[in-house]
Amino acid sequence: MGQIISKNEAKETLEKLKKQGKTIVFTNGCFDILHVGHVRYLKESARHGDILVIGLNSDSSVKRLKGESRPINNENDRAELLSELNFVDYVIIFEQDSPAELLEEIKPNIYTKGADYTLETLTEANVVLKNGGKVEFINLIEGKSTTNVIKKIEQK
Repeated sequence: MGQIISKNEAKETLEKLKKQGKTIVFTNGCFDILHVGHVRYLKESARHGDILVIGLNSDSSVKRLKGESRPINNENDRAELLSELNFVDYVIIFEQDSPAELLEEIKPNIYTKGADYTLETLTEANVVLKNGGKVEFINLIEGKSTTNVIKKIEQK
């Protein structure tokens, strides 16, 4: 079971784990309505290292990125759900729309994102690369998205 920690706690904790030779994997997202696509993506991300850290967009960030009707679930509920997944080690809520600042702070060994991104479209990738990290793209599950879940609910 994972822990929900602050950015400052994460920096200190992850530095210690790196000194112990652990590979830190970081991914981020809104994870508004947790579904099987999220779980498979996160599980695959976890396979890339020893410690999986999730940067979770805050409620205000989700609203800016996804629109006024989002998020459906508040940041504390989303963080708790994610932290209960047995392959998630840490969850950090961040306020910015991009995780670039958080990536600069914690300097993960590996940054995972969905394969719907590329190095060219993933603006924060340069932060990871300049700090010696790698970027790995994870294949997404076709048709499994929060947007699709919401559309299905609205059709009922």
